[in-house]
Amino acid sequence: MDRQPLDHVARIQAEWARERPDLDVGPQGVIGRLHRLAALLTEELCLVYRRYGLGEGEFDVLAALRRAGDPFERAPGELAAHTMVTTGAMTKRIDRLERAGLVTRRRSEADARGRVVALTPAGRDLIDRAFAEHMRNERRLVEALTPAEAASLETLLTSWLAHVETPRPPGGP
Repeated sequence: MDRQPLDHVARIQAEWARERPDLDVGPQGVIGRLHRLAALLTEELCLVYRRYGLGEGEFDVLAALRRAGDPFERAPGELAAHTMVTTGAMTKRIDRLERAGLVTRRRSEADARGRVVALTPAGRDLIDRAFAEHMRNERRLVEALTPAEAASLETLLTSWLAHVETPRPPGGP
């Protein structure tokens, strides 16, 4: 019988199974592999961002503004919600993008206390080029799977993510 070599996660599971046979380390196979895959995929995605002088966060901000449609602007709090970062982290990202001439900030016409962040023409051009390359890169990464495997994985991940992202009641597990 031809045995597959153990991958990194399987080696860790085998060590834990030896040291703590009283515990079921089965879930570690899924979580560990997802964690490793996410880190490796992030490295591959960041290669494209760096070619455009962007970090992952800056790419996310520019993409969120571009997805907003004409006039390609959002309030900072709305940007934070669309990129899943804190408003403090968002401020730092916007500062860097503004210094680079990729976004502008102005007072909101609807709320004088509020601010609006907008793509500049240079920012729109940059994110359009970067996003096109980003999609080619993602396609390259997903092509390691058959179309059926990719569709199945997307369905599984969508279901699992919906369950994990469901808000829990206060004080709950």
